Amino acid sequence: MGANTSSVTELAENENLRKLTGTESISENDPFWNQLISFSFTSPTNSCLTVSVCANNPRTGNFRALVKVFLSRTKELKISTECQDQLFIWQAHNALFMIRCLIKVFVGLMPEEELQLQFTYQERAPGTYEEGDLLEEMICNLVHLITEVPLLDITYNILFEAVTTLLTLLSYQLFQKEILRENIIYKYLSQGQCLSLTSRLVKTLLYNFIRQEKCPSPVAHIFQPQTEGAGLLYGLASGVASGLWTVFTLGGAASKQSPEKDLPLPLPNQSLLLLLVLANLPDGPDTPNPYKQAIMSFRNTQDSSSLPSPNPHSFQINFNSLYTALCDQQKSDQATLLLYTLLHQNTNVRTYMLARTDMENLVMPILQILYHVEERNSHHVYMSLIILLILTEDDAFNRSIHEVILKNITWYTERALTEISLGSLLILVVIRTIQFNMTRTRDKYLHTNCLAALANMSAQFRCLHQYAAQRIIRGPFDLDENSSLPDYAQDLNVIEEVIRMMLEIINSCLTSSLHHNPNLVYALLYKRELFEQFRTHPSFQDIMQNLDMVIGFFSTRLEQAGTDLSVERVQEVIKQGAVALPKDRLKKFPELKFKYVEEDQPEEFFIPYVWSLVYSSGAGLYWSPQSIELFTMDSG
Repeated sequence: MGANTSSVTELAENENLRKLTGTESISENDPFWNQLISFSFTSPTNSCLTVSVCANNPRTGNFRALVKVFLSRTKELKISTECQDQLFIWQAHNALFMIRCLIKVFVGLMPEEELQLQFTYQERAPGTYEEGDLLEEMICNLVHLITEVPLLDITYNILFEAVTTLLTLLSYQLFQKEILRENIIYKYLSQGQCLSLTSRLVKTLLYNFIRQEKCPSPVAHIFQPQTEGAGLLYGLASGVASGLWTVFTLGGAASKQSPEKDLPLPLPNQSLLLLLVLANLPDGPDTPNPYKQAIMSFRNTQDSSSLPSPNPHSFQINFNSLYTALCDQQKSDQATLLLYTLLHQNTNVRTYMLARTDMENLVMPILQILYHVEERNSHHVYMSLIILLILTEDDAFNRSIHEVILKNITWYTERALTEISLGSLLILVVIRTIQFNMTRTRDKYLHTNCLAALANMSAQFRCLHQYAAQRIIRGPFDLDENSSLPDYAQDLNVIEEVIRMMLEIINSCLTSSLHHNPNLVYALLYKRELFEQFRTHPSFQDIMQNLDMVIGFFSTRLEQAGTDLSVERVQEVIKQGAVALPKDRLKKFPELKFKYVEEDQPEEFFIPYVWSLVYSSGAGLYWSPQSIELFTMDSG
């Protein structure tokens, strides 16, 4: 066995693998298995072995035997972890790694019914019959492994492999154009033995994301030889660890080459992807998705409420740690999607976040995503905007963001912002996004959500930065004069919709908080000629009444103050006039309030989106682009 511990780069040259995939049936008690799982492997790519395993397994049952070998070892994993038995853990990992690679082959070549048969084939003695479903048993064992084995340096890789194997089993969806409503894997995960583990699995995956544990370096796994006979263990551990380190740090064949510091951490990222896949599984005909129920109902560990949750899958988690992780990880699509999911579906999380006094830590990364809109995929931008829309449904949030003062926003390069409120910065970025969308991406939903967020905030505008006030008054109205707009934006209805909404937003601010926003009045007076074209337009006449009244009132007061007024003097006159303005002269309009509502059949959007993230950012996972049916390669 000592001669068989070197790293194998081409699997077809390995005798043990040829035997596994060959025509000879191997008992699960054969010493061969211990020899096989003492190798270090890279992902199988050799087509000969792929053909062999599919052709021969129905006769040999060797895949089933390999699964049984793995299952027998999972029963001792917790004890092995406590005893620091690294060799045992690595052998269990290698067995699971091979199982996962073979499952990937099966999933890509055969329907799920045939996959299930691969777990049943065995060489039986006459008259023997074995009950039970080995596929379900393995899935439940993987869930037990993920939830019960502690996350340590020596268990990191087998936990990663367990999460990745579940993703691989669920990947049938990738090869279907339509959303899979029923699936054997879904059934096993959502019913039967696994159902009672739902909350524990969701909680563990969330904590894996929260902890953001780095992949341990190969050095951490090397068994230092303590005797002359220990060279085998040293070579084995070093070879296995180095091979996995390569997979983890390079991200697998599906990932783009990028600096290591930019890559997501393997286990946290893979756990998040699995969590999102589970949370977006379709409801069954008679049973709701239990993972979605768990996501919707979990509570804060600090929640002292003694009332039991009506949801059987509820659990408690540290909201402060979750909030910190979400703030830190928003650069990735999947973290933004998790934030959206929690804000939209879990009222406990939403209430907690809106009560935070450091909301800038959450909002600023979202604003940076929107500011760099041309560098982001459209789905990431869309989810970021919806998050802002959900937040702006809360009046307390809309007030508090104007009280948070930020210094030197270096990533905002269009103008030096040495000091600005979070609210004013949010306004600047959202208006910039509207302009980008109207002139480039042409997505009606995008500008609709932008305008809805601004409308929700408008009655609570406070002490607007002069540049934010200028952009509110000037920005979107420039569309009407911009001859370089594409045909889509030239559509009068689209332009009218944006202008009408911006006029309503300005009106809402003037009627609710004019005295708090002298810079907005100043900008309105400075650019008053912009609004002359709207006075006689049938779509804008009603809303222009208030703007005309405000412009006329302050223009008169400025005329009375004399000529050649300095900027400071103009601002002083505006502040005095704001107090004197008779509010009853302003026409009342319905309060601007918009609420985000998911469209019918949201799974038609979210399931392809989630799987596109698994495809593009899953570590150590690769599927041929030509075989993907669920989404197009350029979607998003």
